[in-house]
Amino acid sequence: MTLPIILGVIVITLALVVYAINLYNTLVQQRMLVKEASADIETLLKKRFDLIPNLVNTVKGYAKHEDGVLTKVTELRAKMQGASGNVAELSAINNEMTSTLKSLFAVAENYPSLKADASFLQLQGQLAELETEIQKSRRYYNATVSEYNTKLQVFPAVLFVGMLKFTPAEFFAAAEEEKENVTVEF
Repeated sequence: MTLPIILGVIVITLALVVYAINLYNTLVQQRMLVKEASADIETLLKKRFDLIPNLVNTVKGYAKHEDGVLTKVTELRAKMQGASGNVAELSAINNEMTSTLKSLFAVAENYPSLKADASFLQLQGQLAELETEIQKSRRYYNATVSEYNTKLQVFPAVLFVGMLKFTPAEFFAAAEEEKENVTVEF
C-alpha cells in the first residue's frame, strides 16, 4: 500500500470514531433529558396523589354514601405509590385517576355546600394548578422523547444506534376516552 492510501484509511477511521463518540455523547445527553422529564412527571403525579386524600376526606364529610368513587381514588393512590416508574404504567394510572377525579367532582356537584366549602375550594384550586403543571411536564417529556427518538432514526445515526444499544423511548400518551370528541348537551 502506498502512504496516501494508508493516510486516507486512517483519516476515514478517525472521522468515523469521532462521529461515533459524538453521536454516543449526544444520545446519552438526550436519554438523560428524557429520564429527567419522566422523573418530573412522576414527581408531579406523586404530589397530585398526595393531595388527593385531603380532597377525598373533605368530600367524605359531605357524601358518606358515595363510597365507590372514594374507594377507587384510594386504590389508585396506592397503585401509584407502588408503581415502578415505567412511563406506560404511570400513564395508565394517571388516566385512571383523571377519569376517577371527574367522577369525584361530579359527586361534589350534588352538594352545593361542599362546592362552597373553603377547604374544598382550596384543594380544588391546588389540584387545578397541579393538573396544569402535569400537562406542561407531559408536553416537555413528549418533546424530549420526540427529539431523542428522531436522533435515533436519522441517517447516518441509525447505522450506529443498534451497536450502541440505544432504544426509542415511549411517549406519555392520553387515554382513549380523552381522545374522543366532547359532546355538549344543553
